[in-house]
Amino acid sequence: MVPVRTCIGCRQRAEQDEVVRFAAEGAQVVLDSARRKPGRGAWLHPRRECLDAALKRKAFSRAFRQQVATDQLSFEQLQR
Repeated sequence: MVPVRTCIGCRQRAEQDEVVRFAAEGAQVVLDSARRKPGRGAWLHPRRECLDAALKRKAFSRAFRQQVATDQLSFEQLQR
């Protein structure tokens, strides 16, 4: 059974294999492609509209329960 996660952009539930994980390193948000970084994670579909919605709604700060910097995030990171 595959775990189910909620995308912070579109708020739709998806299997863990369909979303990418982000983690907070201090006050910086980083892509956690190996899904091994400690702490809370934020899950996002690898789609531009989900990333845009999450950035617009400040969903990363809410997911990590602290103010985090998201200015370095780009859609191209999700495509790797």
